[in-house]
Parts: sequence; C-alpha cells; structure tokens
Amino acid sequence: MEGQELPYVLIDCVGGKHGVYEDHVEFLEKHFHLITMKEYLENKKLLSKKIRAIYMWYHKPVINEELLQSLPNLKIVAVSGVGIDHLDLNLIFSYGVKVSNTPFAVSTDTADFAMALMLASSRRLVEGYQIAVSPDTQYFPADWLGAEVSGATLGIVGMGTIGYKVAQRARAFEMMILYHNRNQRNKEQESAVGAVYCKKIDDLLQQSDFVLLSVTLTPQTHKLIGKRELELMKPTATLINISRGLVVDQDALVEALQNGVIKAAALDVTHPEPLPRDHPLLKLRNVIVTPHIGSATKKTRRVMMENMTESIQAALAGLPVPNEVSR
Repeated sequence: MEGQELPYVLIDCVGGKHGVYEDHVEFLEKHFHLITMKEYLENKKLLSKKIRAIYMWYHKPVINEELLQSLPNLKIVAVSGVGIDHLDLNLIFSYGVKVSNTPFAVSTDTADFAMALMLASSRRLVEGYQIAVSPDTQYFPADWLGAEVSGATLGIVGMGTIGYKVAQRARAFEMMILYHNRNQRNKEQESAVGAVYCKKIDDLLQQSDFVLLSVTLTPQTHKLIGKRELELMKPTATLINISRGLVVDQDALVEALQNGVIKAAALDVTHPEPLPRDHPLLKLRNVIVTPHIGSATKKTRRVMMENMTESIQAALAGLPVPNEVSR
C-alpha cells in the first residue's frame, strides 16, 4: 500500500456503546482510512464517492436506501457476528454490494457459552449465588436441589457449526444427543458426537431434558418455538436460546414458565434487547437472561475484526470474499 491512499471505510463511531473498539483502531488504520458517520454527514459531498466499504460493528451504522444511494462506489458491507437478520439483503444486493459476516470466528466461544448457560440453569447458579451473598441467609438449605446434566438428553435445534461444537462438548458430559436440522449430517459426523437425527422437531422436543436453539433467524424460524412446541416438552425440561430472540414466542414462553409447562429457560438473546425493565421474564426465578454475550471474549472479537478486514480487502481487490453471504 506504500504510496497509495488507503481505502475509505465507513464506521459508525469509535468507542462508546456501539462503536468500534478503541484497541482495534490501530490495526484497522493500518489498512483503511476510517470515516465515522458524523464525519461523513458533515462532509458528504467530499466523502460519498470515496467510501468503498462499510464496517458494521454491533449492527451500526444502520444501512438503508438513503445511505446506499449516497455511496456510489460502495463494494461491500462487512458485518460482525453470524446473524444478518438486521440487514435488508435484497436491498443491499440490488445496489451490487457484497455482504460478509464472521460465522466461524464466533462458534467456539458461543458453544462454550451454551454449555455455561446449561450448567448455570440446571444447577441454579444464579439463585445459589443470591442465597450465598444475601444478608438474610443464616444457613444453606439442604433441600435446595438442581438437575443433572451428565447423562441427560440434549436436543439441539440447528446443528450448524455452533450446534455441532455444543454437541462435542456435551459428549464429554456423557449426554444423549438428539438434533433437528434442515439437512442430516453424515454418519461419520453423527458418530463422532453420538448424535441421533430427528427428522421431526416434535420428536426432539418430547425426549429432551435440555432444548438448545442454535438456528439462523429466517421467516421459517420466526417463533419456531411457540405454545404448541413448549407443551410438547417435558415439564422438567429447560429451554436454552443462543440464536435470536424472535425464534421463540416470548409470551408463550412466559406462560409456560409461570404454569410449569417447562421447568426453566436460559436466554442469551431476547426481543427486544434489552427487554423492558418490567418484562415478566426478568422477574421469574426459573429464568436466566444474559446480555447477548455468546461470542464476547477479547480473542474472538479480535478475530472477528481481522476477518472483516480480510473480507473488505478481498472485495476491494476483486478477489473471492471470505465468508461472503450468498443471495
């Protein structure tokens, strides 16, 4: 790049709640000329033709038709994470712009976190902590019991990269593993984790002690788990969601948890995020809610940033884009 101007890349901002991490900036500025949305809006006439890529971190900047129309030389939108349900792909593609994400960067940490949610929920970790630190606690109740994970049946809905890595971890806990997927994995992959394919999701729901949701949000998976599906689950079962909040009918989930239709839920994702502070899910003792942190480790976020950089560089050089999102 010596002697050449660095490519102009649009970001939302640096730092703050949704901005590019400050400790990522030095790396990014070795490859790109970063332009914040504030700078762009203040100098739109000068910058509109220079910007060739959008670096979307935490769903920011928001991409709409007005923005796309104003960037005639835009080549790619690089997105952090796996999910792309926040994007209007048809709109972006209609402008001849490519899209990439970072699916493989997040898989290991998200699988680890799924196991953490399962263990925390089954052993009532949050409730236990509250008892241990409460100023009112005078003794630990002997009848305060959790549920076993080892030897239990785990049903994985969505056996993609993350779902499969969860199965690998669950295998070490000697769990029985069922899975439901659009496509059945090959026999070698199934055998490696001892997984049994359920063509019908109903069969998985009826047999599982823990049901893990690890699917992409699409029109087909919107409210995939509703009242009917929850009633198919065991009354002793726990629902774990690491995909997207809209995969679950939250009103039906609240009702199921309140009425003992299922035992518990552990949710890293909700809709909206965060939930309103008076939402009933936040008041139930048999629910754990975390702030969408499945991939939130320093190493993984660094790898995501590097993957996005590689995708932008490839697109601008006219090369195949790593992790390109297809139509």
